[in-house]
Amino acid sequence: MSTNIADYVRTTLVRRGRWGISEIAFWLIAAATLYFLPERHLILNEIAIIGLFALSLDLILGYAGIVSLGHAAFFGLGAYAAGILARDGIADPLLGLGAAAIAAAILGFVTSFLVLRGSDLTKLMVTLGVALVLGEIANQASWLTGGADGLQGIAMGPILGLFEFDIFGTTAYAYSLTVTFLLFIIARRIVVSPYGLSLRSIRDNPLKARAVGIPVNRRLVAIYTLAAAYAGVAGALLAQTTQFVSLDVLAFHRSADVMLVLVIGGVGYLYGGLIGAIVFKVLQDVISAWTPQYWQFWIGLILVIIVLAGREHLTERVRTFWKGMAGRSAKIPETLPKPSAREV
Repeated sequence: MSTNIADYVRTTLVRRGRWGISEIAFWLIAAATLYFLPERHLILNEIAIIGLFALSLDLILGYAGIVSLGHAAFFGLGAYAAGILARDGIADPLLGLGAAAIAAAILGFVTSFLVLRGSDLTKLMVTLGVALVLGEIANQASWLTGGADGLQGIAMGPILGLFEFDIFGTTAYAYSLTVTFLLFIIARRIVVSPYGLSLRSIRDNPLKARAVGIPVNRRLVAIYTLAAAYAGVAGALLAQTTQFVSLDVLAFHRSADVMLVLVIGGVGYLYGGLIGAIVFKVLQDVISAWTPQYWQFWIGLILVIIVLAGREHLTERVRTFWKGMAGRSAKIPETLPKPSAREV
């Protein structure tokens, strides 16, 4: 019986790891926007960065069940790390990404032991407190961060020594999209692995997960640290492509916006953050052009409608459509294999 279950789980994970037609089409369309939407590269760059930021939050919220209202702490730290390095003469973008990821990962690892203690309400308050403390530190350390005036004097070098950043945002968008895609591949591989399956088990019932031998705390610390690194890279991308960092990167609305993105796109599947980022930025761009003063009201109204209509119901429809387009070679059985009489 145990052998059959192991084979079933292994086969299921392998099938989930295969790329479907809809996934390939999604990324081909994203790549095509480089050529067919040259006038929209600046907003597309923002979408790619927000999508990566939402992806990082989905890793802990959708797959591990860790709620957070202070995810901007890692985003802002990554932005400042990359910006300060560039201001002080280390203008290589990839080095800045690496430094931002390491700095955010260290902060995530240190604070994970605080976040994982207590109930969901405790986690919300701790994550929010970490972001507020970090924001105040950045405000007071004006000699390092520029304070309320922002971090200025950032000058980025060419990517790989070949591709210079341009005023139209073409290089910036290609750079952000490539980094987002590569990190998405890593995240996708993680969530369809046995480790990702154990995270779902912890999310659904941590007591049972611990009872079957899953090291709950270690798994949660690891995914929280990884999500922090992803958020730090997203912040670094923003700093490098805009060449400016302000206290706004640590503000509460950053955490609220990325939560809103996941509410729109759905949690628990990686494309939710990417789709939510597209919808959120397009809505923001269209509504702000229509009514610059009240665009937040209309986005809030849309959010209320989504919640009242049933986010889970809408998300399930999206998932059903996505899986229907995936074109998998075989259908995954819905039940575990039954033991034979000899195995009994």
